[in-house]
Amino acid sequence: MRVTRVEPQEGQESVWDYPRPPRLEPVSKRIRIEFNGETIADTTRGWRVLETSHPPTYYIPLEDIRQEFLVSEVGTSYCEWKGRALYYSVKVGDRLAEDAGWYYPDPTGEFAPIKNAVAFYAGKMDACYVGDERVTPQPGGFYGGWITPEILGPFKGEPNTQGW
Repeated sequence: MRVTRVEPQEGQESVWDYPRPPRLEPVSKRIRIEFNGETIADTTRGWRVLETSHPPTYYIPLEDIRQEFLVSEVGTSYCEWKGRALYYSVKVGDRLAEDAGWYYPDPTGEFAPIKNAVAFYAGKMDACYVGDERVTPQPGGFYGGWITPEILGPFKGEPNTQGW
């Protein structure tokens, strides 16, 4: 299957221009996450991971997350670039979002700056923002990328991109 890259205009980014292996870069824009009426994370010290065909994945320093809402889970996964990931669920009041975020307790190589920083699945939260832009979750539910208006696809996980 051949995927057609959408040509970006000024101020836009195509995920097809992102590198493989992925790249980590700091984000100065405010990143904010809301769940069940609470702001559970708020930072201007975030990081984003850019990888070919994926919208950016945002990582928030643990210190900028309301940790009383995080519930450690037993599941793990492995990323060939970042290492072993552990998971958090988010519980605010009577609502629980299972396996809503992940982090790397001992990330490899260039990903060391995101040690213990948490990335959240936008689709499991009530709202996620980069700057003033509300995020759309990466399609498919498996990947954790955040789509903002300046990010162009097609994105891995969309129905027309199956079979990669």
